[in-house]
Amino acid sequence: MKRFYLLVAVFALFQAAPVLADELVESYIARLGHSDHFNSYGERLTSVAAIIRQDRANYHVFGRFDPEDERDSFFASKRNRAVLESMLQNGRISRAALNEIVHGEPLVKISIWNNGYGRDYVEVNIIRY
Repeated sequence: MKRFYLLVAVFALFQAAPVLADELVESYIARLGHSDHFNSYGERLTSVAAIIRQDRANYHVFGRFDPEDERDSFFASKRNRAVLESMLQNGRISRAALNEIVHGEPLVKISIWNNGYGRDYVEVNIIRY
C-alpha cells in the first residue's frame, strides 16, 4: 500500500511540473532570389545561413526585395541577423532544402521558434522552386 501512495505522489509531482513547449515567435515567406546569393562586395554566398541573412539585410537595410518577400520584425534587428547561423544549426532544414537554397532561387517559409529555455531556432521549408 505504501508503494501505491508513493507512486501517486510521484505522479502528482510530474503533473504539477511545468512543461515548456516550443513557441512560434514569428514566420514569414521570402523568395531567395539572385541578389540574395551575393554579399555587398559582389561575392557569391555559399551557405544557407549567409543567403537567408543577406535576404533579410536586403529587405530591412537596403530596401531591396523580391515581390513575394514578407516583412518580419525578428530579423529587422542586426543582432538577430548575426545569430542566424547558430539558430539554423539548432533548427530544422532538409538536405534537399539546403541544396535548393544554395543552388536555386526558391520560395521559402522561415519559422522562428523559441524552445522555452531562451534558445531560438529556425525552421526552413521550401514552398516552391
